[in-house]
Amino acid sequence: MAPLSEAQRGIVNTIREFVRREVNPVAMQMEHDDEYPFELVERMKELGLFGAIIPEEYGGLALDVSTYALIIEEICRGWMSLSGILNSHLIMAYMVTTKGTQEQKNHYLPLMASGEKRGGICITEPNTGSDVQAIETRAVRDGDEYVVNGSKSLITNGRHGNTFALVTKTDINADPPRKGMSIFIVEKGPGFNVVRDIPKLGYKGVDTCELSFEDYRVSGGNLVGGEEGQGFYQILSGLELGRINVAARCLGVARAALEEATKYAQQRKTFGKPIGEHQSIQIMLANMATNVQAAHLMVLHAAEKKDRGERADMEAGMAKLFASEMCMEVTIDAMRIHGGYGYTQDLPVERHFRDAPLMMIGEGTNEIQRVLIARHLLKDFSTGDFLYESGLKL
Repeated sequence: MAPLSEAQRGIVNTIREFVRREVNPVAMQMEHDDEYPFELVERMKELGLFGAIIPEEYGGLALDVSTYALIIEEICRGWMSLSGILNSHLIMAYMVTTKGTQEQKNHYLPLMASGEKRGGICITEPNTGSDVQAIETRAVRDGDEYVVNGSKSLITNGRHGNTFALVTKTDINADPPRKGMSIFIVEKGPGFNVVRDIPKLGYKGVDTCELSFEDYRVSGGNLVGGEEGQGFYQILSGLELGRINVAARCLGVARAALEEATKYAQQRKTFGKPIGEHQSIQIMLANMATNVQAAHLMVLHAAEKKDRGERADMEAGMAKLFASEMCMEVTIDAMRIHGGYGYTQDLPVERHFRDAPLMMIGEGTNEIQRVLIARHLLKDFSTGDFLYESGLKL
């Protein structure tokens, strides 16, 4: 891993200061109140974060994925929910940037970069989760438009967002089903209904909604790439970015939990000395720090491969899998180090603990990640020596 450039260091420091001065003082109360962070969203617009990976020619910051991952880490050290407002929005922007028509780029990317148009991706349905090809939402051609009917569930930014990448079936008879999937850029209007907000264990403050589409009409010009049947491949590319984002979220949450545990271990005394001097606590802290470091390197490795324009689905899946399992373990250990106080809402440790499970589910469950990783290993690296064969020589 190369040292941070001066530009990267400057951006990361800007976000660290934003988190320290503006996020940390309000995150705990807003999270407990499940309050949408309108003012922080406006500040993220001012910082250009909604255009983080959008090219400069469309008003974006044109950051590489590695820098974006570092930014997400820092944001999640303060409040993980803020990263959700950005992540699905930028997956949509990434798909438009890499797969959209020139007209779609010219119209939508400047509006997305400014945050005027923001939202996310609509994939999951009430009866369909990990099996993306089984979606039932249909888009039927009617002249120059498509008529959409169906439902989506667990959609981040569903209420406060206004523009979405909607995954549909344009050919229900396609074999295999993925060849009949298409993505549309859709905006709220007649037939686009926000059915309800879904209560959650953690990840509070950001809206997660159930949506329905009832004879919703969208222009054929909003078909991403201008060609039917490409949606499955478009979403896979976007999910690589999403999984790197989720892994970076895990790092931010785990780092925050580790920081809290390390400080507490030096302050809390038992049997006449700080608990950090007890070997059992030292072993926990050592394991936490080692796993955080390992996950950090995995995330940057996946991000750097994505930056080179290479397929990074295996690496992104590995990073997301390891980092999310690590985050769950680190937040539990942080609570144990805090003892009874870690279970109270007086300290942020319980919030980190409640946020951690989401990352084992979001952007593809860890069970699915394991299956995909194994398939790649067997298909592309039959010797099992994938580190050497993929160019990562030890």
